[in-house]
Amino acid sequence: MRDLAVLTFLTLDGVMTLDGLSWSAKYFDDVMQQVNEEAMAQPFDLLFGRKTYETFAAYWPNAEKSAHSDKLNNSTKYVVTSSLSNLEWENSIAISGDIPSEISRLKKENGPLLQVHGSWQLIQTLLSNNLVDEFRLWIFPVVLGEGKRLFDQGAFSENLTLVKTGSTSNGVVMCIYRRTKFKAD
Repeated sequence: MRDLAVLTFLTLDGVMTLDGLSWSAKYFDDVMQQVNEEAMAQPFDLLFGRKTYETFAAYWPNAEKSAHSDKLNNSTKYVVTSSLSNLEWENSIAISGDIPSEISRLKKENGPLLQVHGSWQLIQTLLSNNLVDEFRLWIFPVVLGEGKRLFDQGAFSENLTLVKTGSTSNGVVMCIYRRTKFKAD
């Protein structure tokens, strides 16, 4: 069995859109150091929606060689897609059909943590099917007012326990939450 963690950058008002990442640029150096220490230190596989996969696959295979790029390039990448037939980024595997069932099957396998980066639409599917075990959130001191929000499709029906926090010198707060299972009274 392995867990599934959503890793995402959020604005203070909960926006997580990838196209809006220009709002995070001035914070990136401090945040990426923390991401490497908190999210990339242990082995992981990646789970992407098609759009986020295409964005990552266009950059990381040709990125300057580093520990970060090696981890991303060498990890197994599961891609939820009904339209991509040729996944060129090494170690990429397409997932289609009954997505919640396929991801449940992946979680039951032995292997490292499944990390979801970006992939807003996929995250909404994961949330609505109770497939998320952990949230690793980086909250930026920025308010956008509109955009795709992490909990956009309604309330998340689980309670969460804060397991770790941290902050960068430029005001970004990292929060790691795990799903909490309550005992019946």
